[in-house]
Amino acid sequence: MDAVLRLASEHRCFGGTVAFYRHDSAVCGGEMRFSVYVPPQAQAGKVPVLYFLSGLTCTEETFQIKAGAQRLAAELGLMLVVPDTSPRDTGIPNENADWEVGTAAGFYVDATQQPWASRFRMFSYVTRELPELIGKNFPARMDREGIFGHSMGGHGALVCALRQPGRYRSVSAFAPICAPMRVPWGKKAFTTYFGPDTEAWKEWDSLELIRSGRSRLPPLLVDQGTRDKFLVEQLKPELLREACDQAGQPLTLRSQDGYDHGYYFVSTFIADHLRHHAVALTS
Repeated sequence: MDAVLRLASEHRCFGGTVAFYRHDSAVCGGEMRFSVYVPPQAQAGKVPVLYFLSGLTCTEETFQIKAGAQRLAAELGLMLVVPDTSPRDTGIPNENADWEVGTAAGFYVDATQQPWASRFRMFSYVTRELPELIGKNFPARMDREGIFGHSMGGHGALVCALRQPGRYRSVSAFAPICAPMRVPWGKKAFTTYFGPDTEAWKEWDSLELIRSGRSRLPPLLVDQGTRDKFLVEQLKPELLREACDQAGQPLTLRSQDGYDHGYYFVSTFIADHLRHHAVALTS
């Protein structure tokens, strides 16, 4: 049975609409939420789809409210789809106890360890169930999909694209967690969701996937602020550059002087990312 979308709110925006939805997810075993910006061009026909994956502590609202993306998306004719960052209110003990795992910290992976495995299946949600809903309910060109994200969501965008070669026509990231197996955020999340066997972690680490040579991304754009407090310990973009150089993966890695990790940084460079995606999605 097709999922029924429940409209929470809808808002006129630059000739299009921003709307927020809830639905019962078969993949995640409970209610999930997402938002969609539909540009004005959709009144005349289907438009390309660009997914944004948000970072730790964020919701399906954060990007739509803070990134300032709708004005240019309206000009370029891009649909913006933003899922929530995890299932919520699952009943899993202590799911809200730590902001780095559990609620709002799904890491866009399919957990294999209990009690998380039945609900925390964000990879399958983002790559399978959510696109099916978008294709059935919105004027979307499902043959033209791009993906990008911020921080945890930057990691998610890279992994979603690397695990599905040829699926996405365009990929980019803001301050992604580049090597989760090597940093505290990733180690904590992967231990929680996959257990202690680090071999199983490699299938969810963008660095390991690039190095394996099994897939290649479209030309990749990554922006990183120099005053990001997480830069040295958690993000490690230098390792991404090294892996891409070794694998022959096209990468534009830009170091943005003075910018931190937040949405002032994202909003400053969002136009560059939207144009990067539009070249591939609308040409």
